[in-house]
Amino acid sequence: MSQTAEFPVTTETVTARDGTSLAVHRMEPATGEAQRTLILLHGLFSSAEINWIKYGHARALAEAGFSLIMPDLRAHAHSAAPHDPACYPPTVLVDDLEDVVAHYALTDYDLAGFSLGSRTSLGGVIAGLTPRRLALVGMGLEGLLDFRRRAGFFIDAIDNFETAKRGDRHFFAVSFMKTMKIDRVAARLLLSASGLGITREQLSIPQMPVLVLCGTEDDDNGSAEDLAAALPHAEMAWIPGTHMSCVTEKALGRELVRFFTA
Repeated sequence: MSQTAEFPVTTETVTARDGTSLAVHRMEPATGEAQRTLILLHGLFSSAEINWIKYGHARALAEAGFSLIMPDLRAHAHSAAPHDPACYPPTVLVDDLEDVVAHYALTDYDLAGFSLGSRTSLGGVIAGLTPRRLALVGMGLEGLLDFRRRAGFFIDAIDNFETAKRGDRHFFAVSFMKTMKIDRVAARLLLSASGLGITREQLSIPQMPVLVLCGTEDDDNGSAEDLAAALPHAEMAWIPGTHMSCVTEKALGRELVRFFTA
């Protein structure tokens, strides 16, 4: 786990309502009391380390005074990856987010997610969570309204894990899964179950300020601009990069600091 002496990362365990162990990584401001608490949710096949810590975004937010709560999603990284289908109801990731909020007794906090983390964050707000501010990174309108198609692509990637070759449509997804040592049985169960059912009508529910933040070359989840237009109180911002490369850009951390310190 990347860290510095000034901003150490500690890891705790939160037990979800079904008994699954979730790894939660924490980073605190170097001095003084935190100004805000911010939950950060990573993307599919990734981790808190890759999306938030490795490239300095967590440090930038900690330097700005945030106390950071960064779970590894179920079936990812250091969290448990059960093989029992009963551990993957359609709302499982939102349930886990609610359990993290309840574990830390949070009532005044901010929330951000990348890609699948964005979908989970918005799903949490639709289910009743009330962060002060919400950031949706790497997400477009179609990625929310037609998630089954997107999930189907990754299920196909899992099913073609042993045969995908360079040039195949699944090659980069398979390569990333190999790099991240993804448990394919658990990941397939998660993708098969994660039908949060977000509708266009439900996009009117978030009443807090929302940042839609996307790479200039990222259309993996459809139109970020259309998503911003569909939300009641959203602003649109751009950072360099594709869906994969934008997480390496310092601009990601800077934009989150700007938005959450407003």
